[in-house]
This record gives sequence, C-alpha cells and structure tokens, in this order.
Amino acid sequence: MFIIEKKSVNDIPVLHLAKKNLFHDRLPLVLFMHGFTSAKENNLHYAYLLAEKGFRVVLPEAMYHGERQVNMSKEKLMVHFWDIVLQSIDEIEVLRQYYFSENLIDPDRIGLVGTSMGGIITLGSLTRYKWIKAAVSLMGMPYYEKYALLQINEIKKRGLKLPFNEEQLASLLKKLIELDLSRQPKKLEQRPLLFWHGKQDPIVPFSYTYDFYERIKPLYEENPKKLQFIIDEKSGHKVSREGVLKTVEWFETYLA
Repeated sequence: MFIIEKKSVNDIPVLHLAKKNLFHDRLPLVLFMHGFTSAKENNLHYAYLLAEKGFRVVLPEAMYHGERQVNMSKEKLMVHFWDIVLQSIDEIEVLRQYYFSENLIDPDRIGLVGTSMGGIITLGSLTRYKWIKAAVSLMGMPYYEKYALLQINEIKKRGLKLPFNEEQLASLLKKLIELDLSRQPKKLEQRPLLFWHGKQDPIVPFSYTYDFYERIKPLYEENPKKLQFIIDEKSGHKVSREGVLKTVEWFETYLA
C-alpha cells in the first residue's frame, strides 16, 4: 500500500508519495518537476512506479500552474516561462531542506527529474545543486540563453507585448546564463544523467538536446554508462512508456 499526501511546504503545493510501511523512514528522494501548462497530478504514474521501488517521491506545483493557477491565457503564461523556471529552481532547495529537517530523506541519495519545462528546470538545477546525485531530463534542454531568445522572437511574432524593457531583458539573460548548463558542463561532475527525447518534438528542439549530449560525452569517458540518451524516432512532445520505465530504472540503478 502507498500513502499519497497532499500538503503545502512553505506555500508550495506538493504531492508526497511513499510506501505506507516506509512512510516515516529515511528514504532516497526523487523530486519530479512537471511541464508547462501541466500539473503535479499528471505525473502520478511516475511517482507510483518510483515509490514501488522504495523511493520517497515529491511532486511540486510550479508557479502559475495547478493549484497556483491564475487567470492567464497560455500565451500570456508563456511570457512568464523563465520566471517560472527560476522560481522552481529556488523552490527545489526549499523542498530538500524541509524533508531533510523532517528526517525523511537520505541527503546522499537525491534525484531530480522533469518533463519538458520540468526537464529544463532539472538541467539548470544541476549547475547550482551538487546534492543532486542523479538526474533525468525528459524532453528538456540545457541551452537557456539560446532557447529564451528563440521564445522571445516567437512571442514578438504573435504580437504579444513583452513585460520587460531591454535593460530588464539583459538582467534576465544574465540570470539564465548563470544556470545555463551548456556554458558550464563540467559542473555535471560525471553525475548520472539520462536524456529521453522524441525526434519529432515540435516544442523543445531535439537537436538542441542531442547536440549537448554529444558535446559532453568526453566528460564521461571514464564512466560512459552514467550518460545515456534515448531517442524515440517517432515521438513528438510526449514521453513513451519506454521513457517512463527507463526513468524508474535509472534512479533504481543510481540511487536505490
């Protein structure tokens, strides 16, 4: 049996899962970050499979999503994409500290995974948090500055007004560069990293992610098994059943 706890941690809504007989034990932790316009509940199948393997799983709600949703169209929400990413990265540390203070997690066995925007959050977090011991990016990519500029051009094409001036844009790009894993891949420090990406993805460019994977291969020459890229030739912006199961297997291999 499992317990699914719905609660708020420092105003961050979360779903918290673990086996009932292990719920109050010190367990390896996996944090799961959902995608853009999604919600924490949409990834409960991952959480169930991970909890079945003995993990404590925490699924936070991103700003302006799910329980934190505000009256905002998808187009207007897109303008705040990077605000959401940056705040989510900050909140990951808040969650880690909370569950550590409750003596519910092993601080040496913490993993991070996310889909789409959640994958982007995951890759940026690897530049900041050395306590992340293993990670999975599902349809994410690390090129923060490049992707931000691509999005800004798309927003302008749609005739939407940007909520910042040139000076504010420069400030945002500076923050993104600090978390841009493509600019500082050595911060990976050979930590286990799995990528899954559909080759037909129309949202997050497959080429960006695969290019990065090829670039960092030399960093894993001593431990090539710790870096993997699963390509789904036919998939678009949706993780396959194989991707789900490989995610669970990855954490079972490197955190359990």
